[in-house]
Amino acid sequence: MAVTTAGLLVIGDVVTDVVALHDGPPATGTDTPADITLRAGGSGANTASWAARLGADTRFLARAGYDTGEWHTAELARCGVRPHVRVDPERPTAVVIALVDATGERSMLTNRGAGGHIGVDDWTPSLLDGVRHLHVSGYVLFSEPGLELARLAMRQARERGATVSVDPASAGFLRGFGPERFLGETAPAGIVIPNLEEALLLTGERDAEAAATALGARYGTAAVKLGAAGALLALGSRIVARAAAPATEVIDSTGAGDAFAAGFLTGTLAGLPPEEALVRGCEAGAAAVAQVGGRPSAGTLPY
Repeated sequence: MAVTTAGLLVIGDVVTDVVALHDGPPATGTDTPADITLRAGGSGANTASWAARLGADTRFLARAGYDTGEWHTAELARCGVRPHVRVDPERPTAVVIALVDATGERSMLTNRGAGGHIGVDDWTPSLLDGVRHLHVSGYVLFSEPGLELARLAMRQARERGATVSVDPASAGFLRGFGPERFLGETAPAGIVIPNLEEALLLTGERDAEAAATALGARYGTAAVKLGAAGALLALGSRIVARAAAPATEVIDSTGAGDAFAAGFLTGTLAGLPPEEALVRGCEAGAAAVAQVGGRPSAGTLPY
């Protein structure tokens, strides 16, 4: 069953996801049959939506575009999120074209749109009223205005006694930003939630356990997502828990890591033991891959 927790603020992106499910590789220069759907998405928005569905009092800060801003705000509210979404009058909402193959793995073409311009003008300290935890999507850091916002929000959260977590979000953007720079900018965070590729990139290690312990030593807590292999949790420089991914049919992996973050964080905020919070994360991730799109649909609660 869902666990009721209070006071989670997520800062991230809203994205219009165009999801194309196809069996074989796209054919160059001609048509490739696919099932194509339009979904509300975005790493931060997905995490906020799953967290709200799992019982957290969740507010979400983002910037959407003039074209679909009202739709995105309504979709967040439908999932139980308290949205704080500024509509940019000059830019469209971010768009991701996700090409999903027969295994459920995806490749993405990304235009960050209005989301790439979120900044300190979108911030108000009152967003932290009643907040116990701040979660920052790494996408926010990958533009200069967003980086300034992340610095401000993390500093003020810590000043108020709130805990902070960060999800690196994208190995591709992380490489361009610089792993060492990312580690330095996110030093106020006490929890990091990377996937395996991101964890290896951030640490220079060659295996999951070494990367998890290195990140645990740096942040305090590191929950490393391993996809179908489950997840690892390091507290300090020690692996304290492993969780298997529940068996499920993989339809679309979009948003699985975002759902994992929501499950892990809501479990942690509810006071569950670390190993149980890790299991909650894996259960939420499994629920996400069993459907198309990155947001929870009706009936997709993992427990």
